[in-house]
Amino acid sequence: MKKNLDKKNQSLFKKFIAYYKPHKKTFALDMLCSFVFSVVGLLYPMMTTQILDVYIPNGMIKEILIMSAVLLAVYFLRAGMNYYINYYGHVMGVKMQSKMRSDLFSHLEKLPYSFYDNNETGQLMARMTNDLFNVSELAHHGPENLFITSFMTVSAFIYLCTISWKLALIIFAFLPVLILIAWASRKNMTKAFQKSREEIGNINACLENSIAGIRVTKAYANAEHEQERFEKSNMGFVKARSKAYKAMGTFSSSMNLVTSVYNVIVLLAGGLFCIYDSANFDYVDLVAFMLSINLFISPIQTLITFFEQLQDGITGFKRFDDIMVTPVEEDKEDALEVERFEGEIAFENVTFGYDERTVIDDISLTIPKGKTYALVGASGGGKTTLCHLVPKFYPVENGDIKIDGTSIKDITNRSLRQNIGIVQQDVFLFTGTFRDNIAYGDINATEEQIVEAAKKANIHDYIVSLEKGYDTEIGERGIKLSGGQKQRLSIARVFLKNPSILILDEATSALDNATETLIQNALSDLCVGRTTIVVAHRLSTIRNADKIVVINKGRIEESGSHDELIALDGIYKKLHDAQYKDGNLDGLIDCN
Repeated sequence: MKKNLDKKNQSLFKKFIAYYKPHKKTFALDMLCSFVFSVVGLLYPMMTTQILDVYIPNGMIKEILIMSAVLLAVYFLRAGMNYYINYYGHVMGVKMQSKMRSDLFSHLEKLPYSFYDNNETGQLMARMTNDLFNVSELAHHGPENLFITSFMTVSAFIYLCTISWKLALIIFAFLPVLILIAWASRKNMTKAFQKSREEIGNINACLENSIAGIRVTKAYANAEHEQERFEKSNMGFVKARSKAYKAMGTFSSSMNLVTSVYNVIVLLAGGLFCIYDSANFDYVDLVAFMLSINLFISPIQTLITFFEQLQDGITGFKRFDDIMVTPVEEDKEDALEVERFEGEIAFENVTFGYDERTVIDDISLTIPKGKTYALVGASGGGKTTLCHLVPKFYPVENGDIKIDGTSIKDITNRSLRQNIGIVQQDVFLFTGTFRDNIAYGDINATEEQIVEAAKKANIHDYIVSLEKGYDTEIGERGIKLSGGQKQRLSIARVFLKNPSILILDEATSALDNATETLIQNALSDLCVGRTTIVVAHRLSTIRNADKIVVINKGRIEESGSHDELIALDGIYKKLHDAQYKDGNLDGLIDCN
């Protein structure tokens, strides 16, 4: 198990290092600047010792001026190195972060539906923002801090030994105490900050959910309930953050205390050396030692602090990698790229389920090209799931689905989905204009094609009545539009896509009668000449379908025309009688 863990960590390290490759030059210069910055930091106490020990006692004014000028030049050089480290080093980290974010987004686009069934949007957003920010900070500061602190600690200790090896050893003897105190307090701080990051993810998830559902919240007058939910997440963050800051306060005060104790030790021991060993150690050595002690302690503190940054970065990169190693949807090696389907769909002994629960149970059904088949039955019976299997949103567990005699497993996902148009009850529109959303059906479409699609969907007249026409912004998820307008916009998108197979999943069930009639006319035009699967609860909308299939508990119970199923006096007739006791059968989708 330990070997597997080591291999996993090595693999993770290689993946992380790979993001440095495009920035080799910047990274090399950053490390060079870090080296110069560290060396220059050592010059001040050395030059100060020379001035105090030699130049001032001997009244060497010229040398003092020269040394001061050199020291000033050195500080300007150090400022330049610091500028490069902070500017170009951070830019390198941001570019690495950008590449990781791009890779993550690209990977998310390829993940199957099942991944999004089990992961909240807010949590994914936290990984793409907060986690990758921590990774970029590690990418920039990690190697730099590790190098500077290691170099400065060793160099400072050697320099202190040249002043007084006895006093240096005394200081070194207390180093384990500093490390133990720092490690204990840092460990608590790491746990606390990890918890606070989890709470940020919860806040993002809650916020995204509440804002997306703001209309429902207002409709049910549940603003107070949403406020309570948010405050619960918000207070969870406050508590977690408070614990983190408490741990941080403990760490900071402990480090300051230890530093102060070090200064007292140096002053006490150095004073005794000045009195009892004045031949080898005088007040100039003491001053030089006190000026130099921080060169030894500060990098150790920085190194200890770096471990928290390291922990944040490693945790963030692991969370990033957890998604990156999630298997994506992949085509078979010899998958076919089909330009256009004829449209015959054949379900052959198809079985499928979620979480060990069977939803589709051994269904066999053939839909001839250009025909309209309607799926009806109680909610949860498997109708929508069956539709989701056609474009391979979920993989078929047992059995097969064929289009024009070819298994969908042997067809590329891209070409398969390009030939399938879907209109659902819950329409998703992107933030942007009418043009943007219609053109989503074919991003290479001309203006004339976009307008023609809008006309076919019966929404062109409304669009041109607006001041900005097709350039009118529709708001987030089309919030400025009515339900019927959203639906017509989604239909225009499918018209533009011009698929050979059409899936209508409760496309009009949430609309009023007048709007439904308008949209049914558009849908009737849309499904002409296409193989169409209609999922409907309103039986009036599918009366003229070529065949109606009754699905119950994942199995086909009945199939036939409307009249045949009524005559059968089975499940369909019971559904029909329950909906239309008064015989009202208005509003038909006629695809013939």
